[in-house]
Amino acid sequence: MGPPRHLALVPDLGQERLPWPVPFAAGLPLLQAQRGRRVVVLASGDPFWFGAGSVIARVLHADEWRALPGPSTFALAAARRGWPLEQTACLGLHAAPLTRLRPHLAPGRRAIVLLRDGAAVAALGSYLTDLGFGASRLWIMEALGGPREQVTEALAEALPAAPFAHPLCVALEIAGTGAVVPLASGIDDDFFDHDGQISKRPVRALALSALAPRPGERLWDIGGGSGSIAIEWLLRDPAMQAVSIEPVAARAARIRANAAQLGVDRLQVVEGAAPVALQGLPPPHAVFIGGGLSADLLTTLADLLPPATRLVAHAVTLESEAVLTAAQARWGGELLRIELAQATPLGSRRGWKSAFPIVQWRATR
Repeated sequence: MGPPRHLALVPDLGQERLPWPVPFAAGLPLLQAQRGRRVVVLASGDPFWFGAGSVIARVLHADEWRALPGPSTFALAAARRGWPLEQTACLGLHAAPLTRLRPHLAPGRRAIVLLRDGAAVAALGSYLTDLGFGASRLWIMEALGGPREQVTEALAEALPAAPFAHPLCVALEIAGTGAVVPLASGIDDDFFDHDGQISKRPVRALALSALAPRPGERLWDIGGGSGSIAIEWLLRDPAMQAVSIEPVAARAARIRANAAQLGVDRLQVVEGAAPVALQGLPPPHAVFIGGGLSADLLTTLADLLPPATRLVAHAVTLESEAVLTAAQARWGGELLRIELAQATPLGSRRGWKSAFPIVQWRATR
């Protein structure tokens, strides 16, 4: 079994050949139907590095399969460029959006990306150029390791018009003046599209500090607004998970768009109001309440959340502040009052313009 281009490389041995269909998942039942027979599945390079291996292993018993990996595309590409793989971002974008590259776009960074076909090279060049990284140098590598191998070097903003043939990958050295997504919590508000419902940069940084994300954890972001809290949570580590709960349809759509633009399209967006919308969700390790705060919601969370769940809630109004004050008296935790002021013009001079104070409650279930 394998894609037609792989089957075409194998000499006629008189054995049955089963083309693997598209989409890839459609081939899994065909493979499972061959139980009891000796079957070889052909895949490129290392099947466990953005390959078919892990998907196939999940649907077969441990004693039903054995993998015989070859050199991965990443290893071959790094060998051509002389790049250390441990310092190079390696991304499989053959079945994922180009925006997954966004957090890695910083001058001097290197990346190797797998693409679905030759047309995706032009799309990659346009994507980088639109973000201000058109000066990035690209090496388009076709059919690495085979007799058709060919490497083309060009700038992202000046790609040749000649077509590129699949299979291929692209090695990149990032350059340009585009905006770089910072590693620190509290990235600039301009990275998010919003209608005013957003945790502003300093407040967001304090919220994420209180949430204390750890690799592989899941966040519930209740009252997502622009999705900024959940998106920054996901930006901390590729293994992070997050669910954004937002009752307003337009804002839910905006959250999805913001997540996609910043390369964390894995964000799950639930359109609905808490606590009803929380039912059936996988349990979180941390919860942030930025909207929809009420005593009923906190009581529901107290019953619903597993032990050791971290909870952070923000209040702006006197009524919601009273809810948090009562919650801290009942369940403990810490209360923090956040008062910020920004310098603004005042006639011919400048003065401080205060924002509404925010009360933060941090507690552990």
